[in-house]
Amino acid sequence: MNNLVVKEYLLSKPEAVEDYPFDDHTAVFKVHGKMFALLIRYQGRQLLNVKCSPDHAIELRDIFTDVIPAYHMNKRHWNSVVLAGDLPLGEIQRQIDHSYSLVVKGLKKSLREGLEVRHGRSVLYSNQTDKTNL
Repeated sequence: MNNLVVKEYLLSKPEAVEDYPFDDHTAVFKVHGKMFALLIRYQGRQLLNVKCSPDHAIELRDIFTDVIPAYHMNKRHWNSVVLAGDLPLGEIQRQIDHSYSLVVKGLKKSLREGLEVRHGRSVLYSNQTDKTNL
């Protein structure tokens, strides 16, 4: 998996920014100051850490060998995706969308509503579950 393709997709999310608060090698992707993804290299593997609802995190780990408990994160709410593995790009994008939606849902109401007005709910909330649980 090409790291640049993943990074480009992460930055295509509305008002997403890339930051390096930890070191020069760990890219952190945020929306309104809240982290929704990290790109990190660990034990020779390129990993993408994404936020996930707890039950769904376990399901993904059971289904995909390239989805593991997140390195250096709360393993209940975060997964690591091995980018050099066999996971299709569409599934990686779906997991990014899910992570972004969860973070947007957790923003202060004024920030969340501002994003909704500027970009539209359908862009911010990638799946039907995220849209209906607001």
